[in-house]
Amino acid sequence: MEYVSGLSIVIPTYNHDCTTLVRSLHQQASLCAGLRYEILVSDDGSTDRRVVSSLQALTALPHYRYLRRDINAGRAVTRNLLARSAQYDHLLYIDSHMSIIADDYLSRYLAHPAEPVVYGGYIVRAGLSEWRDRLRYRYEVARHHVISIEERQAHPYHDFHTSNFMIRRELVLRYPFDERFRRYGYEDVFFGRQLAEAGVRIQHIDNPVGFHEFESNEAFLRKTEEGLRTLWEMRHELRGYSRLLSKSEQLRRYHLGGCIRLWHRLLGGLERRQLQGRHPQLWVFNLWRMGEFFRLS
Repeated sequence: MEYVSGLSIVIPTYNHDCTTLVRSLHQQASLCAGLRYEILVSDDGSTDRRVVSSLQALTALPHYRYLRRDINAGRAVTRNLLARSAQYDHLLYIDSHMSIIADDYLSRYLAHPAEPVVYGGYIVRAGLSEWRDRLRYRYEVARHHVISIEERQAHPYHDFHTSNFMIRRELVLRYPFDERFRRYGYEDVFFGRQLAEAGVRIQHIDNPVGFHEFESNEAFLRKTEEGLRTLWEMRHELRGYSRLLSKSEQLRRYHLGGCIRLWHRLLGGLERRQLQGRHPQLWVFNLWRMGEFFRLS
């Protein structure tokens, strides 16, 4: 069987210490016979000096490189920089807050050298009591149970995310991440659309990374607000690739936009306080998020 012979493992990060992730990947890569590899971490202007020091200290590891920008430029810019800086023909993108959960994680990807893009997915383990009060945890657990690998395979471009995928380097250079996406959110959705329009095949496999760190409720709400602004600004480019956008357009056709804006003006603050509390409810989050989107419009 043919295997990938050269792999650049590329990790974008911002204020997150991914030392454990790097060491896990380094250990697996060193055990893959005949594999030429490198691990590149691109730091998009982290302000946490402890994170910077930890990632710089890893330069003692062979095959590791640390790239650092002084100013935060956004996730699209960072991912394009990683592609340009890599030296091998295959890139494995992994988000810095993910964890490796399978001993044969790299081997599963290396077995697909002919595929232009391979997406492995991610998993959120339910029942983690220490996170039960975190809105992000509840959201990801519910979402993970909805999107199975069968659904991913049935809709390969709509259920594609950049947290864990392998791609040929020349494809990222030919179809780079759109650097208009400066804020948080949706650059991966638009990248999936670019691949679809170019006719680039995405192979979905069962090779998840673990999602096990969840920010505070207030931090997640701020990120959601930032993502909604991105969605509104890029709504024409993202039409057909966002469930929230499709739902909002359906509500507009029924002339319900004014009602939603009024509801949000009256109750949005109360909804937000509920979501910041110890028992956030997903149905409240969905109401608040739609109201915020209509407020932007």
